[in-house]
Amino acid sequence: MKTDAKSAAAEQENVLLKQQISDLLSQVKYLTEQNLMLRQRLFGRKSEQKIEILPDGQLSLFNEAEVESDPSAPEPQFEEIIYARKKQKGKRESDFSGLPRHEIIHELPESERVCQECGKPLHACGHDVLRRELTVIPAQYMVTEHIQTVYACRNCEENNVRAPMLKSEVPAPVISGSGIASPSLVAHIANQKYTLALPLYRQEQEFSRNNLNLSRQTMANWLIFVSEHWLVPIYNALKSILLLAYVLFADETSVQVLKEEGKSAESKSCMWMYRTGCDTDRPIVLYDYQPNHRHANAKFFLEGFNGYLHCDRYQAYDHLPPGITIVRCWAHVRRKFTDILKSIPDYNKTGSLAIRGTAYCDTLFDLEREFAKLSNDDHFRARYEARLKNSKPVMDKFFDWTESVYGKHILAQPKSNMGKALAYAMNQRTKLENVLCDGRLELSNNRAERSIKPFVIGRKNWLFSNTEKGADASAMFYSIIETAKENGIKPYEYLKHIFETAPNLDLAHHPDSVDRLLPWNVPFHCRTSTQFAAGENN
Repeated sequence: MKTDAKSAAAEQENVLLKQQISDLLSQVKYLTEQNLMLRQRLFGRKSEQKIEILPDGQLSLFNEAEVESDPSAPEPQFEEIIYARKKQKGKRESDFSGLPRHEIIHELPESERVCQECGKPLHACGHDVLRRELTVIPAQYMVTEHIQTVYACRNCEENNVRAPMLKSEVPAPVISGSGIASPSLVAHIANQKYTLALPLYRQEQEFSRNNLNLSRQTMANWLIFVSEHWLVPIYNALKSILLLAYVLFADETSVQVLKEEGKSAESKSCMWMYRTGCDTDRPIVLYDYQPNHRHANAKFFLEGFNGYLHCDRYQAYDHLPPGITIVRCWAHVRRKFTDILKSIPDYNKTGSLAIRGTAYCDTLFDLEREFAKLSNDDHFRARYEARLKNSKPVMDKFFDWTESVYGKHILAQPKSNMGKALAYAMNQRTKLENVLCDGRLELSNNRAERSIKPFVIGRKNWLFSNTEKGADASAMFYSIIETAKENGIKPYEYLKHIFETAPNLDLAHHPDSVDRLLPWNVPFHCRTSTQFAAGENN
């Protein structure tokens, strides 16, 4: 009996040891994957381009080579077209057509203008343009004096006791009480910071090198002033138009504000971004600064919006009203598989689960590129029907595959990277499939990520905002500038136009006058030449 008890105890201990070893091996594998992924993010290539699948795994994606083959099906017919592409003539001329010209005519010294045959003087009989150079003139600063003219009546001065006087009208300054702030100067500072990501302290240094004493504190005060007085009305008008859209995109990123009430300087605030989709010829991009990441911020901003919202997996979007349908991003699904591939040696990639998951996603994106070529009068309707016919079967097979793989292989290791990737796809299935509901929807949230990237790049340079007012001003400027860029408008010219025009409009009592300042109503010179080369869309 004692021997049997000892044997049973030893067997139980052996089982426990095997389980511990298995758990430790799983943990080692997970930590190794995490380490490789972190090394890849730090030192590896960031590109998410399509991964070529080796022949061994090529046809095993859907396992359809034998199942669905049909020898009687006719082969597709292809017509080979071979032609030589000619170099476009006059391209350089069209690029330089809007620039001023300065001619330098090179002539012989008068002493050399003598005919070698008869010795008589030579005269100029023609000119050959040998080259055209693009010349740069660095920024120039000058003082502009606004001089008001006073008018009086000479007859009244000579014959009447009272002589009336009139004064000429002078445009209102962009900043009342400032002696040197001009529309062009403030627009230049804002364009440097928010379009070119040049922090104010670097601009201060550049002004100093040009013998101009302009502190960063002064520039910051100017930006906050013009934001509150002239940009906020435009922002509100754009927001009211944005909320009427049927499809929106959203994204968010952190921002540090040093002086926030009730918060430490190290705490993180949030910059939200909302924009229109591909179904409008008047795109709008709006930023919204908030002191936290709570879902109430998105709910408050989107109040009155009913339609589809493209977004990532951030849980704040799950608490929006029922009138808003969430559409998740397939690029995020694909990224989870490609991140795993980056931690797998090349010799193990072929036939791996990660390569299969990536291939499913690549097939969907390949189809989207084909749908973009549809030349139907009702393009979005055609894309909707094409997705139901071609993309839906791929999605169904993908989700069937994720459930089968998760149940057979990953259930024992749900915390592994592959387990997380599969669980993410299965948990978000309904929201991922919502892209099939309308042809105006898109397969990814990349449009939003591209629009929030300028803010992220700028943040790397200026690092933080000093106050909440500064963060609000940044949201206003990024909104105006990114919306201008989306509409083919030069940010500097647009800002300069706003600062010249807005101070002379009674925006408080005549809010309709803000329509003159919207991007699609700006003067011709504010628009990029490439927009007119392709034809105006706005």
